[in-house]
Amino acid sequence: MIRSCALLVLVYCFHHTIIIGQHIETIAGNGVNASQDGPIETASLANPFGVVRGPDGDLWFCEYDGHKVRKITLDGKIVTIVGTGKAGYVGDGSQASKAQLNKPHEIRFDQQGILFIADMSNHAVRKVDLTSGVITTVAGTGIGGFSGDGGPAIAAQLKDPHSIQFGPNGDLYIADVGNHRIRRIDIGTGIISTFAGNGSQGATPDGGSFTEVPLLTPRTIDFDAEGHMWVALKKANQIFRLDLENGTLHHVAGTGELGFDGNGGNARLATLSGPKGLAIAPNGDVFIADTESHSIRRIDAKTGTIDVVAGTGSQFSGSDGDPLQCGLGRPHGVFVDTDGSILIGDSENHKIRVLRWH
Repeated sequence: MIRSCALLVLVYCFHHTIIIGQHIETIAGNGVNASQDGPIETASLANPFGVVRGPDGDLWFCEYDGHKVRKITLDGKIVTIVGTGKAGYVGDGSQASKAQLNKPHEIRFDQQGILFIADMSNHAVRKVDLTSGVITTVAGTGIGGFSGDGGPAIAAQLKDPHSIQFGPNGDLYIADVGNHRIRRIDIGTGIISTFAGNGSQGATPDGGSFTEVPLLTPRTIDFDAEGHMWVALKKANQIFRLDLENGTLHHVAGTGELGFDGNGGNARLATLSGPKGLAIAPNGDVFIADTESHSIRRIDAKTGTIDVVAGTGSQFSGSDGDPLQCGLGRPHGVFVDTDGSILIGDSENHKIRVLRWH
């Protein structure tokens, strides 16, 4: 059952501003760590990570513990589309429902409606043609490592790819976390190359050339309306914006220290806690799944300030209603929906929630 409780007043509490009418709702999951299909009221989820709105209008998500890609249909059912539920790396060239995934982290759709999966522990990116239902690998050999730049992505090695996103020209970008790089696949040729990061694990300098600087665990990526890439560095606890026109990257949020301070102030002076999800709204606001602070935070595009929009800073399975009193459990997925609401993969609470403004 969808549960909601709208806030009717503007409250300022502990340096967090609540927007009039802001509320959070559980739209799927009963809190039990199980991957069971069925009506949305009774179906269970197994550690949902990435969540997106599909071209069919359904809400799609991947499960880290369930080793599946599933969706919530418009008529209120949860069904499995990819994966048997057993961790593995089999099934290429056959029906996706009979294939095995291994801890998928994120999913995206291309302009043709083909589903792409960051199949993390298989060190691969896979795709599913939803017309035929067939799954294939588009990048990675299944063995973690770093190789293959300048050649076919299918023959290259990745290491723990966590995040994928399509750029303005349709190329596929991969957050190749274990290699401390962002890789790019030319959509026309299938050739893979390193787009950003030199593979080292040092501090990232502000204003440097993004092809030459260290990127310490680039965990999640997204693009804004102007075509700039945003990347969250999990272990560095920072967020950078990559200017694709001049080849430089710029520090946007996080001091580099692990923490949950600075809300209501300059995002550059705030502390983050292992950010693992990013979503850019059409107006430029940046939503962060700040996983280890169990919260969703927002950078205001106009002011550069950061604040909390959901979560208390502590791990808990909170009740629906006031989003700042609703405890989250290591959220990984965050997505700006077509109506402006924020979809959240509340991972260790085994729920998908939605944050709305009215």
